[in-house]
Amino acid sequence: MTEAFMPLMREGLDPVAGLALRQRDEPVSRLEFPFGISAWLVTGYDDVRAVIGDTRAFSNDYSNVVASTGGQATAEQDPGGLGFSDPPKHTRLRKALTPEFTVRRLSRLLPRIAEIVEQQLDVMAATGSPVDLVETFAMPIPSLVICELLDVPYPDRADFQRLSGSRFDIFGGAGTGLDAITESLEYMSELVAAQRSHPGDGLLGMLIREHGDEITDQELAGLADGLLIGGHETTASMLALGAILLLQSPETVEQIRTDDQAIAPAVEEMLRYLTVVQLAFPRFAKQDMELGGHQIKGGEMVLCSLSGANRDPALGDYMQSFDPAHMSPHLAFGYGVHRCVGAELARMELRIAYPALFRRFPQLRLGIPSDEITFHDYSLVHGVQNLPVAW
Repeated sequence: MTEAFMPLMREGLDPVAGLALRQRDEPVSRLEFPFGISAWLVTGYDDVRAVIGDTRAFSNDYSNVVASTGGQATAEQDPGGLGFSDPPKHTRLRKALTPEFTVRRLSRLLPRIAEIVEQQLDVMAATGSPVDLVETFAMPIPSLVICELLDVPYPDRADFQRLSGSRFDIFGGAGTGLDAITESLEYMSELVAAQRSHPGDGLLGMLIREHGDEITDQELAGLADGLLIGGHETTASMLALGAILLLQSPETVEQIRTDDQAIAPAVEEMLRYLTVVQLAFPRFAKQDMELGGHQIKGGEMVLCSLSGANRDPALGDYMQSFDPAHMSPHLAFGYGVHRCVGAELARMELRIAYPALFRRFPQLRLGIPSDEITFHDYSLVHGVQNLPVAW
């Protein structure tokens, strides 16, 4: 089983050595999962980019997941949204959503994001050294930003982040993975119903006012759930893992503390190097084809390793190291029509949060030895359970 789930494993911040070996020896290879489920793993940058960018040859539709798992995944667990849909449905939904995620439209959130970051820094200071950076900083910031975006009622906000807390740990037991989708969709459906009756100033209210019945309540709930998936756990993991990475690079910390221009390239390199979303949404071949010297049959699942692609040595020997000066290309947000619609929002949060953290706590350090940090196991989104820091 370890071999099959190798693309979901890490050694600290780095992909396991087995992934690099696969990339070198067989960049397209077979994975055999339990219960008779199999897939093709793609690890090279060029091949991954080609697969995830080709909607004519590959499908994202959730019905393929149901078929490939032999009913272990059910139609009722379809999360909807953009990640598990194909054109023309995907095109219609993304066309409605994209205007809300332009830099110009998102700029209205900048002051509130800065307030949320400062609020959590105040919590850290009040708690005192040492403190868990995940609990006080990394998790609350994206959760509260999404609450602002979706106009989640204040009484619900304390419980809101729990909806995504275990979505990506596939061996977390009952209530995780596919089962957790059901609970999240139920809450999002209630939120949509409330917004349909009284549209607010958030994203859902805007979509309802501008598109009315063109987007169904089910579709709106799926879009909201997709934002929770794509915008909470991923950004929280980036904030925590990025802090670890920066604490190993004091020269970068000094640059982002003292030079406002340094944060943008640093964030891009962190996105590439860390690649917290380890696998892209599964693709399914629409017809028989050849890929990397292998014959792929129509209907077969193709898994693209984003963490492998973003460390591909074919792009340069320096891909295994963290260096903001290189500004290497990356697929951390995906590519093509399925590229993460919230990419700019994530960048905004990271660019505000990191400099603020190290300006408030210039002597920040790990509160435990680095080899005692507990990382997630077998997780689609890599992260840490907790992160004690001190100053």
